[in-house]
Amino acid sequence: MSSALSIRQVSKRYKGFTLGPIDLELEPGMVLGLIGPNGAGKTTLLHSIIGLVKPNEGEIFVHGDPADPNKIEWKQKIGFVGDEPAFYERWSARKNLEFVAKFHPGWDEDYANQLAARFKLDLGKKASDLSRGNRVKLSLIMALAHRPSLCLFDEPTSGLDPVVRDEVLELLYEMMGSGDMSILYSTHILSDLSRLADDLAFLSDGNLILRTPKEEMTESWRKISFRSNGTAMKLPGVLVYRREGMDHFVLTKDRDGVLAALQTNGINDPVESRLTLDEIAVQILRGGLHVDMD
Repeated sequence: MSSALSIRQVSKRYKGFTLGPIDLELEPGMVLGLIGPNGAGKTTLLHSIIGLVKPNEGEIFVHGDPADPNKIEWKQKIGFVGDEPAFYERWSARKNLEFVAKFHPGWDEDYANQLAARFKLDLGKKASDLSRGNRVKLSLIMALAHRPSLCLFDEPTSGLDPVVRDEVLELLYEMMGSGDMSILYSTHILSDLSRLADDLAFLSDGNLILRTPKEEMTESWRKISFRSNGTAMKLPGVLVYRREGMDHFVLTKDRDGVLAALQTNGINDPVESRLTLDEIAVQILRGGLHVDMD
């Protein structure tokens, strides 16, 4: 089975910034969280996939077919939600949907209406009169009503109130349960990914610096403290090590290795605590320079 998305040696050069080259695979039915600070290249990468940006080098494939934004059948495979939804502002939400439907032979009007009802979205309102949350809902319906096999989300919940954000995430979570869709999800709100993502990819200064299964990461990264009157020990996977008298504090990406090493050294009662995705992301993107060990 071909990848839902295959990015091969893709690069884009601007004055003062270069994206890539990026190699990335997204398997069918998976959610890949794309994490990085502002200016890391996340939006450039997403825009390259959908054809809003033309890469200088590299190839992009969706379900084995080369990216060609000019082909309707290729667009049919992709749904996109940007961080700033764009509509015909004087048109009603319904008229905006009807316009977009003309470009998608697979448009499912019943499904679009079901989503609007679920979101309690008034399709008679002008786009200009919609709140931030309702604009995101309308954008989601536009992206999903033609039932794409690949969805790209660029900060979709940014600026939403908690209730609307939960509604959006609940829908995406249900959709992933069917196993028919793959999602590339770029966000600063890492708690979104704690529920949705299978894998995480970290982008920094235009470069992909890490791709890892989310569960593997959250299980292996730990803050661990212990008491010992000895000097600092050599422990595996340690990013931060601080000693205050007999109290030792470490942050590690190899929890099992550290616990085994401590046991070998006769320390059988270490105290460990999990890290949030935000704490882990800070460590990865800052190169392990800082973490609050209190």
